[in-house]
Amino acid sequence: MADLRVDFAGIRAPNPFWLASAPPTDKAYNVERAFRAGWGGVVWKTLGDDPPVVNASSRYGAVAFNGERLMGMNNIELISDRPLEVNLREITQVKRDWPDRAMVVSLMVPCNEAAWQGILARVEETGADGVELNFGCPHGMSERGMGAAVGQVPDYVEMVTRWCKQHSRLPVIVKLTPNVTDVLAPAAAARRGGADAVSLINTVLSIAGVDLDAMAPMPTVEGIGTHGGYCGPAVKPIALRMVADIARDGATAGLPISGIGGIGNWRDAAEYIALGAGTVQVCTAAMHHGFRIVEDMIDGLANWMDEKSYGDIAAFRGRAIPRYVHWEDLNLAWATVARIDPAACIGCGLCHVACEDTAHQAITAQRLGDRRIYAVVDAACVGCNLCAHICPVRGCITMCPQPASGAKVTWREHPHNPLRGAEVVAS
Repeated sequence: MADLRVDFAGIRAPNPFWLASAPPTDKAYNVERAFRAGWGGVVWKTLGDDPPVVNASSRYGAVAFNGERLMGMNNIELISDRPLEVNLREITQVKRDWPDRAMVVSLMVPCNEAAWQGILARVEETGADGVELNFGCPHGMSERGMGAAVGQVPDYVEMVTRWCKQHSRLPVIVKLTPNVTDVLAPAAAARRGGADAVSLINTVLSIAGVDLDAMAPMPTVEGIGTHGGYCGPAVKPIALRMVADIARDGATAGLPISGIGGIGNWRDAAEYIALGAGTVQVCTAAMHHGFRIVEDMIDGLANWMDEKSYGDIAAFRGRAIPRYVHWEDLNLAWATVARIDPAACIGCGLCHVACEDTAHQAITAQRLGDRRIYAVVDAACVGCNLCAHICPVRGCITMCPQPASGAKVTWREHPHNPLRGAEVVAS
């Protein structure tokens, strides 16, 4: 079996599957159930000190799509509303009972040095392995000058991170918000402040939907609603891009990354790790299916690693980064065309309709007896992949590389590029 053990910024765990700071990590009862199921670590739900937190009811909105009852969630819940003393006592006990599991404590207090110094000292006494600074919460706390209100300002990220490094011996993980134009700015600020690692993404600022009877955003609280944070499978592409950007950027390369966002199985985790993450954090999938999903995650990842001869997590961490390039570096002379397998085709015509109406009119429809036959017009096909993605039969439509039409040429070198030969600013 592959070795799934991780050492993340000095925090050791038996596997890279951690629960994110959220309702599943709100108390000892939940965390102990998670550890019994096999989770390698948890980030305890965000603790604050003053002022006290009061949560609303209801708290979650849901997004359904294509028959999936819970494709994602929007939540307006705040940080832990349980007394700080109770949380600290439970963290101490759980860490004592489960010494081999990673115990990271998420923190959020007002943006002054004394507040951070005070809570850090109390967390250290619990025996926790590290702290995660919640600079990402997009609702409720941000209106009070915390959460995303800090994470969206690189100078604040650097300042608070430096305070925490000065006042604690624990590893400091900075949790970044996706609600920014460029995630590299706060990530670089975290590194300048001395962060031992970053985690991302926190939830995406959103409205889950509108109750058309109440005429209010969902979830509704006595007939009115507010924006919240969206999480679940739909945010995974956003998170993967941000993780990869940090992993490849010169100012942040080498900074340990904990990947968060839409992780529901071992393959999702492997994708994050291939793009540079050292651990992954899960929330929505656990809330949807329960803690025992980690068993399949562990088995699936280990089996895949064995098949690929990856002995440990480090063997494939970041291996996709050298192939993650800027658009200007793509070979514009390379081409593919679609191929339809007539034996597998069920004659639904979805490919033809999509191509005819919205793409390049590269798929013809002909009748042969009682059947419709679909064929690709090579000269019109631009290799956009739309038909392959739409086709309901796996493997029926494939994209086939064509013989090279000439030497490799990127946009940086292309004769139509007015800035050819000049330094191109990466997008």
